[in-house]
Amino acid sequence: MFDNLKGRREEEDRIRKEGRLPPGQALTQKFPVLHYGPVPRFDPGTWDMRVWGEVEEEMRWSWDEFKKLPRRSLKMDIHCVTRWSKFDTTWEGVSLKDLVDKGIVKLKKSAKFLLQHAEYGFTVNVPIEVALADNFLLADTFEGQPLTPDHGYPLRAIVGFIPGRDELEAPYFWKGAKWLRGLEFLAEDQLGFWEQAGYHNQANVWKEQRFARGW
Repeated sequence: MFDNLKGRREEEDRIRKEGRLPPGQALTQKFPVLHYGPVPRFDPGTWDMRVWGEVEEEMRWSWDEFKKLPRRSLKMDIHCVTRWSKFDTTWEGVSLKDLVDKGIVKLKKSAKFLLQHAEYGFTVNVPIEVALADNFLLADTFEGQPLTPDHGYPLRAIVGFIPGRDELEAPYFWKGAKWLRGLEFLAEDQLGFWEQAGYHNQANVWKEQRFARGW
């Protein structure tokens, strides 16, 4: 136990010296499970992903259709608002940026925000600049394996920090919704579930934007 603690501290010191540990965060070698509400059941025969709002054409994919979309792999650091950080995590899935660049999803010029819709009516909002960045992914795979139900199986959005890509905004991990079912593009911002509860709307990890003013 002592050796494990010493090893974690040494690893945390190394990450800190590399400038990758945001203020107020601590390294974890586990993957904590945090979410509101029960874990939904997945039925591949009825599951679908809907895209609507400020788009030229609304879309809907079945699970089989979604798995045929262009894919990419992404390695990044993730930071939870509850103060744990996990480094060099590898994810696979579909990049929203790729879908837009390839003309699969055609956005109107009025599309300024993305509202992620998940099971049970849960929502998460991000600016379009975050949604279309290289560090935002619709992920179904973690470390080479399908997501576990607790971590959002079959599909979740993820957003984090890519080392060396300081130009990309890095929000806290809650800005990617588990059990994702819909992408609504908006002309005006609309607060998601946690933002309505008092969490910071921008949620930049380097600025420790955990809560809205007054908290």
